[in-house]
Amino acid sequence: MTNDFEKSRCLQELRSHQYNSFRNLVGPAVFLLAVVCGAATVTAQKVRQTTEVVKAYQVCEQFQRLLAQDLDFGKAYEATFTKSVARRRAVAIRDGEFSGVDLESVSDSLLINAYKQRMQLFYLMLILAGPDNADQERSFFPPNIKQILDRKPAADPKQFGSFVSQMEQDVRTFSEHLDRLARENASVAARIQKFKTEVAAGPFEPLKDYLVKPQVNTDESRGLRRGEKYYAIEGYSVIREGVAMKIVSIRFFTRLF
Repeated sequence: MTNDFEKSRCLQELRSHQYNSFRNLVGPAVFLLAVVCGAATVTAQKVRQTTEVVKAYQVCEQFQRLLAQDLDFGKAYEATFTKSVARRRAVAIRDGEFSGVDLESVSDSLLINAYKQRMQLFYLMLILAGPDNADQERSFFPPNIKQILDRKPAADPKQFGSFVSQMEQDVRTFSEHLDRLARENASVAARIQKFKTEVAAGPFEPLKDYLVKPQVNTDESRGLRRGEKYYAIEGYSVIREGVAMKIVSIRFFTRLF
């Protein structure tokens, strides 16, 4: 009875496309058994993804590998995200957390830069998230760093430029803080390396037993037109832009963390 239940659970895990996570969970021996007992099902369902889908996965891989090199969000963003200013602006407004400001009069370049600075801070902060104890929390997030994380723009859109300049300084301050912690604390250096390794690791392989098809957008605030088709790849929204596939937006907590 127990063996039958375990075998059924193995097959369900295989069919849900979580091969790597399942292997880590149950160990190589049980994973091999699951592959054997489910081989006929997996083989029967194996499909070949379109070239467009393969390229959509590749652009997501490119973004994460570039980010993992030196944690430079701006560099990875410029290489892999949409070049459409209108799309970039829409995503910046939705995901930049600039509530309370009438952004209608804020220029595209200023708003997009603010979004990139916000995301850069977000990624750097994630490395220090979840300190092990109170002493470590005080070390990771002293008052000046907490001030950076709590900073919000003034309601007056005319002051948004000053806010973006402050954000650029905040990124430099936080980067220096992280570098100093890494020099002084081996556990922080290990956190940075672990973060980079996990970001670079993927997964990036297109599904082998499920045909990935484009979805139809229903929300214009996502940088996509209503009714426009896009691919949902591991939390990324990806579209064809000219001859290339480009990322429009990313849902962080469903993708990396």
